[in-house]
Amino acid sequence: MLEFDIGLGSGADDDAVDIDIDDDLPSTPPLPLPLPSSTSTPPTQIYLPEGNLLDLEPYESMEFESEEAAKAFYNSYARRVGFSTRVSSSRRSRRDGAIIQRQFVCAKEGFRNLNEKRTKDREIKRPRVITRVGCKASLSVKMQDSGKWVVSGFVRGHNHELVPLDQVHCLRSHRQISGPAKTLIDTLQAAGMGPRRIMSALIKECGGISKVGFTEVDCRNYMRNNRQKSMEGDIQLLLDYLRQMHNENPNFFYALQGGDDQFTGNVFWSDPRARANYSYFGDTVTFDTTYRSNRYRLPFAPLTGVNHHGQPVLFGCAFLLNETEASFIWLFQTWLTAMSGHHPVSITTDHDAVISSAIMQVFPETRHRFCKWHIFKKCQEKLSHVLLKHPSFEADFHKCVNLTESIEEFESCWLSLVDRYELRHHEWLQTIYSDRRQWVPVYLRDAFFAEMSITQRSDSMNSYFDGYVNASTNLSHFFKLYEKAIESRNEKEVKADYNTMNTNPVLKTPSPMEKQASGHYTRKLFARFQEELVGTLTFTASKAEDDGESIMYQVAKFGEDHKAYYVKFNVLEMKARCSCQMFEFSGLLCRHVLAVFRVTNVLTLPSHYILKRWTRNAKSNVILEEHPSDVYNGYLESHTVRYNTLRHEAFKFVDEGSKSLDTYNVAMVALQEATTRVALATKNEGRTSVVNSRNRGDMASNGIRSNYTSWNHLGSSGQILSEVRIIFHLPRFMFHPFSCNHMMSIDFIYYCLLLYFSTDLHVYTIFLQSTFIFCFFSSLSNWFSAKC
Repeated sequence: MLEFDIGLGSGADDDAVDIDIDDDLPSTPPLPLPLPSSTSTPPTQIYLPEGNLLDLEPYESMEFESEEAAKAFYNSYARRVGFSTRVSSSRRSRRDGAIIQRQFVCAKEGFRNLNEKRTKDREIKRPRVITRVGCKASLSVKMQDSGKWVVSGFVRGHNHELVPLDQVHCLRSHRQISGPAKTLIDTLQAAGMGPRRIMSALIKECGGISKVGFTEVDCRNYMRNNRQKSMEGDIQLLLDYLRQMHNENPNFFYALQGGDDQFTGNVFWSDPRARANYSYFGDTVTFDTTYRSNRYRLPFAPLTGVNHHGQPVLFGCAFLLNETEASFIWLFQTWLTAMSGHHPVSITTDHDAVISSAIMQVFPETRHRFCKWHIFKKCQEKLSHVLLKHPSFEADFHKCVNLTESIEEFESCWLSLVDRYELRHHEWLQTIYSDRRQWVPVYLRDAFFAEMSITQRSDSMNSYFDGYVNASTNLSHFFKLYEKAIESRNEKEVKADYNTMNTNPVLKTPSPMEKQASGHYTRKLFARFQEELVGTLTFTASKAEDDGESIMYQVAKFGEDHKAYYVKFNVLEMKARCSCQMFEFSGLLCRHVLAVFRVTNVLTLPSHYILKRWTRNAKSNVILEEHPSDVYNGYLESHTVRYNTLRHEAFKFVDEGSKSLDTYNVAMVALQEATTRVALATKNEGRTSVVNSRNRGDMASNGIRSNYTSWNHLGSSGQILSEVRIIFHLPRFMFHPFSCNHMMSIDFIYYCLLLYFSTDLHVYTIFLQSTFIFCFFSSLSNWFSAKC
């Protein structure tokens, strides 16, 4: 009898699914699941020989009351001898079509059918071992006119070794689940136990595995069939619920794979709130397949994300009664349709080749990550013998994965790890190593996953429904728990919104940046940002390289210079990029970039470093509450920014001015003019400030913006710091102050510009205006030289 598995998932402690079917039968695709019906299949009857027939050997002319009795006798004989049986052939009456002759054979009879028609255009995913060796042992029976069945032929000899008595329970024809065993399995299954634990209970009850009468594979398949029958009865409840929700709100989306005619049992739905959530937080998605590790009885797979409070948020749910690649492709395409075709930036799933293949086809541009937490959990199972022998292995494994700072460091650490514990050829470790780019953090830092730390573990994949769906949940109770979970999660978000809008966080520093962030971020995200900001106090940042446009800073914790991070900072664009790539990974600036901002007097966060998805306005159309003029003024308020901007312009000025004698003369004239204007501005600084203030008001009333007015002065401490920073750059000039070469002219003009023009905002403004004068005279000089 062939037991067909449809992949409903199993109990609480097993991962693999073994389907025990005959080796000469081709594997078939999943059959369409019929809608629930009231009919049921009668239980299979088992016939056992009685009396002294238990010790007899078959012989010709031996009589039986029925065909079933003959079959049971031969199978009992085979159990005593040590082989398995099956039905080979039959013959029917031409008069009424009734079976009048049967042949029972050894299971190793014949040879595997290698007919190409059976395997053409069909990929065999799990090749089965060859078991048939051409054994001739058999028993033939035919029906007499009296209605009894008589043995017409018997072949005793086998061409293979027979199975010992203590292993005979593994043979297919001797694996039968008795009535009492079924009752016990049903009871334990209802309590949420999995096949492995149920088999342990049966072995203890019966006094040994050989006395149970079947294997764990049979137990698993029996439990799956039970769930299938139960699920068929509940499918109609599911469909009725979804149709009712859609009728109440047309924005409630649901879909059935195959439609009503060829319904496969796969269902997807997404309520209006879930669809709206995706428009706000759909940049990163988690496809939750925890049920496949048999923690839950339901084949339930939600798609979730992370909201602006760092809480899990629902995007949609699915029931998958079969887990083929076609099912996952259908699910992802259907979900994408429900979400208006917007692809996520990243997606996280369990480590599964079938799911990975489906994602590559549906989301080719989406960054796919395997759940690191699941891989660590699987490590405890796959390497249990290593953990018992070497307790330190798990800590070393976590350190190798989580604490390495670069790809080179990880590769070196991994090789050292597998060599130290002699695991270089371990199959599972080789598998996850080949997929390292999809789960090891150092390979994923350049993609956004909305996690607050690169080294934190991924949350449990089923976190959204934790505390609601458990191992004993069935479909009839599911939707009550589902709605309760939705309501609870929504209430938690409302409470977090209330706390963000109606409470003020405690500031730990006098930094304007901290105050700015407290007004933009939600409470949880601000706490995380505050942690990074306070962390900068223990870090030092020093210049490592300077190419004129960007400055490379080396950032290290005090006393730990050997473990440095590198931040490349473009002052003109106010963009910084750290080697740890925390901003790219989480959307929050790391303490290394903030340390550079601190030493360069960047007092507030540039707007492009405040992601809307982390702010209190994440679910509204309101942009960040800031005035462009104020942002620009604050940007230029930093003396270091003025200094570097002026320095950048000076490089271009000097480079053009030193190309020829004509351009040099023009540059010197422009420089002398600028020097005169700077001196005048310095002399009349107080009066100029008043005039600028008045002009600022007039320009605002006329709707005019100015990039060269409306600036505030730094305090005296800022001016002192400015002088120190300028003097720090003087040695380059003083090493060759009188050399009459090209570099001398560049350095001379360059440092004159820096000394004269970077100390004050008004002086800085005049210099920028003077560059336009220089550009005009330079162009005129070039034109005049060409004409002459």
